[in-house]
Amino acid sequence: MQDLSLLSSSIVYENPWLRVREDRFVRPGGAEGLYGVVEKDDFAVIAAVADGRVQLVEQFRYPVQGRYWELPQGVAKSANGDLLETARIELREETGFVAEDIVDAGPLFLAYGMTTQAYRVFVATGLTQVGTALEAEEEGLISRSFSIAEVERMIIAGEIRDSVTVAAFGLLRLKGLI
Repeated sequence: MQDLSLLSSSIVYENPWLRVREDRFVRPGGAEGLYGVVEKDDFAVIAAVADGRVQLVEQFRYPVQGRYWELPQGVAKSANGDLLETARIELREETGFVAEDIVDAGPLFLAYGMTTQAYRVFVATGLTQVGTALEAEEEGLISRSFSIAEVERMIIAGEIRDSVTVAAFGLLRLKGLI
């Protein structure tokens, strides 16, 4: 750790999807500190775009006990953690589309004040419908396309509340990719 002297680090909780690490350290001024860090695998976020429309998915999110619209996203399922391949897999599973072209728009951190998890934002074009392949955790997932203007309206109105979707959409708009 930069500017900190690590005293100890231990895993205080672990399941197949995440680990919580507790680090004790000494600050440069000598004061001791404690930090809890959530370790999770990185993931891909995909904006599937065709004819000025973006594909969103709506699904139940257990922690907030609600259904919300968001860009398709998912954790790398392959052993090598290739997020481009993950983007292709998630796009197919959640929306039923395969893409002729997928562009990597760049990386973002989820919430670097509490987790190591990062994600890469992708834009998928040249879409062909082949049918969804939902996993058990995605039961009830709905996929639908929205105009870019409608997505912007939904973000402004607070209908899209997923910070990953808002950040990815903003990045893509700023880069002129959508």
